Amino acid sequence: MRLLGIVLAMVAPSIVAAQKPAAKSAAKPAPKPLFSDPIYDGAADPVIIWNKQRQKWWMFYTNRRATDTTAHGVTWVHGTRIGIAESGDGGTTWTYRDTANINYRSDRGYTHWAPDIVEDKGLYHMFLTYVPGTFTDWNHPRVIIQLTSPDLQNWQYVQTLPLITDKVIDASVFRLPDGTWRLWYNNERDHKSIYYADSPDLRHWTDHGQALNERGEGPKVFRWHEQYWMIIDQWKGMAVYHSDDLLHWQPQPERILEQPGQGRDDQAIGGHCDVVVSAGHAYVFYFTHPGRSKANPAPANSIAAKRSVIQVAELEFSNGKLKCDRDKPTYVQLLKPRK
Repeated sequence: MRLLGIVLAMVAPSIVAAQKPAAKSAAKPAPKPLFSDPIYDGAADPVIIWNKQRQKWWMFYTNRRATDTTAHGVTWVHGTRIGIAESGDGGTTWTYRDTANINYRSDRGYTHWAPDIVEDKGLYHMFLTYVPGTFTDWNHPRVIIQLTSPDLQNWQYVQTLPLITDKVIDASVFRLPDGTWRLWYNNERDHKSIYYADSPDLRHWTDHGQALNERGEGPKVFRWHEQYWMIIDQWKGMAVYHSDDLLHWQPQPERILEQPGQGRDDQAIGGHCDVVVSAGHAYVFYFTHPGRSKANPAPANSIAAKRSVIQVAELEFSNGKLKCDRDKPTYVQLLKPRK
C-alpha cells in the first residue's frame, strides 16, 4: 500500500495537468483598435476568411473615405473600394495589403460595400453590395452581386442576385446542414428588415421573403453551442437571436456591444460584425466610430466623427445567452480551418 501511495503521488500531478484546460497560445492580447485603414481611416463591415494560397487570415472591409475633405453630403461613404488586411499570427495583428481587384465597375463613381465571402470546392464566392455611383444622399438603388475568385485578390462578376427589390444591402451567406446555401440580407424598402434567399448550388437563387421582422442591418449567421445565432446591427448595439432550424428566430433580451468600452477608440457602440468560431471559441469582429461616443462626441461631419476602426472581442455563452465583455483582454487564436 505504501508503494502504491508513492506511485500515485508521483503520477497525480501529471493527471491534474492533463485535466487543466489548454492555455491559449496567443502571446499577447489583440490591440485596440485591432485595425485602422491607412488610406482613408474608414474601415467598417469586416469579414474574415482563411486564405488557402497564402496560409494566412484575410480581412475584407468597406473602406469609407473618412479623411476625404472634398466629400460633401454622404459621398464619403460612396465611391468606396473594398480593403484587404492580412494576419499571419492567428488574428492578433493585421497589416494593410491592398484593395480587392473587383472586375465590376459598370457605373461611373461605382461603390462597393459590405462583402461576405464563402469558399466552396476551391473557389471563393463574394456577395457584395453594389451602388451604381457616388451619391450625396441615400435615395438610390443598390443590389447584391456575386463574384468568384481563385485567390481572394482578383474577382470576376458572376451575376446580380434576383432578390425581391432593388434596394438591398449586407449579404450573409451560410451553408445549411443539407449542403444547400442560404443568404440573408437587409431589405431597405421594407423598413430595413431582414430577408432571405436559398440556393442549391451557389448559382441559382430563390427569394423567400422576410426572415426577421426587425429593423437592423449587417446580419451575421453562425453556429455555436449546438444552435444557430443571428446578430444584427440595430445602431444601438447589436441584437442577438437564436434558432434551432434557421427559420424561426428567438430574440435575446440583451444586446451586445451597446455599452461603451474603455479601450482606445472603443467608447462607441459596436456595429456590423463578423463572427469567427475557431477551436470552440467565438470572436466577434466589429467596427466603431470613435468620434461618436455619447460621452464626448466629435463635431458633426468632422473627420473625427466619420472615421471608423475595427475591433475584436470574444463572445461568451452563459445561461443560453451570448455576452461580450469588450474590456476583457482578447487573446485571438484563429486556427487553420479543417477541410
